[in-house]
Amino acid sequence: MRAKRATVSRDQLEASICRDSFYEFVQRFWDTVIPETPVWNWHIRVLCDELQATAERVFAGLPSPYELVINISPGTTKSTVCSVMFPAWTWTRMATCRSICGSYAYPLAMDLSRKCRDIIQSDKYRRLFGDVGLRDDQNTKGYFANTRGGSRVAVSTGGSVTGMHGHFIIVDDPLDPNQAVSEAEMKAANRWLAETLPTRKVDKVVAQTILIMQRLHQEDPSGVMLRMAKEGKASVRHICLPAEVDRADRSRVRPRRLYRKYTDGLMDPVRLPKQMLEAMRARMGEYGYAGQFLQSPVPLGGGMFKVALVRTVPTVTKIVRSVRYWDKAGTADGGAYTVGARLDLEKSGRIVVSDVRRGQWDASQREIIILDTAKSDGIDVIIGVEQEPGSGGKESAENTAKNLRGFRVRIDRPVGNKVLRADPYAVQVNSGNVALLEGPWNNDYISELQYFPHSTYKDQVDASSGAFALLTKPNIRVGGLAVTKGR
Repeated sequence: MRAKRATVSRDQLEASICRDSFYEFVQRFWDTVIPETPVWNWHIRVLCDELQATAERVFAGLPSPYELVINISPGTTKSTVCSVMFPAWTWTRMATCRSICGSYAYPLAMDLSRKCRDIIQSDKYRRLFGDVGLRDDQNTKGYFANTRGGSRVAVSTGGSVTGMHGHFIIVDDPLDPNQAVSEAEMKAANRWLAETLPTRKVDKVVAQTILIMQRLHQEDPSGVMLRMAKEGKASVRHICLPAEVDRADRSRVRPRRLYRKYTDGLMDPVRLPKQMLEAMRARMGEYGYAGQFLQSPVPLGGGMFKVALVRTVPTVTKIVRSVRYWDKAGTADGGAYTVGARLDLEKSGRIVVSDVRRGQWDASQREIIILDTAKSDGIDVIIGVEQEPGSGGKESAENTAKNLRGFRVRIDRPVGNKVLRADPYAVQVNSGNVALLEGPWNNDYISELQYFPHSTYKDQVDASSGAFALLTKPNIRVGGLAVTKGR
């Protein structure tokens, strides 16, 4: 007696294909939420495969080896893939899956949530995955759940997620790329990602954080997570796909093997052709373009300071004049740094940054270190002390000067903002006339110059521009102390 052959319907076959491949799911459900004809550039497959790889571990209950950080340009379907399609697909494999999805503004988070719900309520989804239906008593745009225990909740950056837990924490653009990012907003977003969201994981070992954004600042959430990974404090899988690269900077593509997929240096020559990118650069300026399209929140080669032109030297020779300039702070183990930068002017006219003392000291520690440094430098080195505005700044500068009796002290009353004051020094750096004496402080110094004026800290630049001004500006005598004219 012949066995009956099992028959598989077309719908069953399509459902099986979609379950097995998130990329296939995206292709087959594209038209349920996006009316435009898709452009299937290679990066979409990369995003889908990365998301599926991390999802498979969650489905299997395996420990997560890393958090996923994706940096990619606007207009590349990142939100459709990560925030709209992905939560809908997870239910086809794990109906109990819960996702918390955040964006910088609640209306945006709601819109992405609505599109995800549109997929799940579509005739096609219900036909292929009919065992997953939405609950009538929890079916809103921002928070919907299925009859099997799965859910998707939308939240804005910093919003309350009390009582919510997720297998996937998906953060899509935690900062508004269309507005200047304030330090307060950045700190709030970083604190939310670091302190609030990790407590909302269903299982702290298995659940996955996925951060998708275009770079905006050195200390944006991506920057913080990548720095923590570099310091060994976190494990991060970094997907970085700049809109354009050349052979010299192809190392910015992560994983690096993906550079081979670029066409004439372009990630997506159809969506992001060269002409369009040049127009965006002209409209946004170097800083905005470098962050959002190059995924490097500073123009290549440096911003205000072209750090590629700064080299290190083993010695300083034939010193004509030396200045150690102090930019003071007064908080121990936090806040801004106190920095004393020493600049030496050589007979050749070259300027060498020969030493940087930098720390977060309280006022008492600071004054001891300033005096000890003066003794180490010797009386030939002029000491500049910045006087902050107001009576408190005047008193602080005068107290430091008194502490340095016997040394050549100059109280400096700077005029104008930090960028304006740094400009003369930047001219020297950008003409290749500034070198660094080899030292352990070199990397931090170069990093601050590279990102200035968008660097997290600006104290080393302030101290260096103050020292440069004293090297080149005339002085006048006031009450036994030399006071520089306003910069």
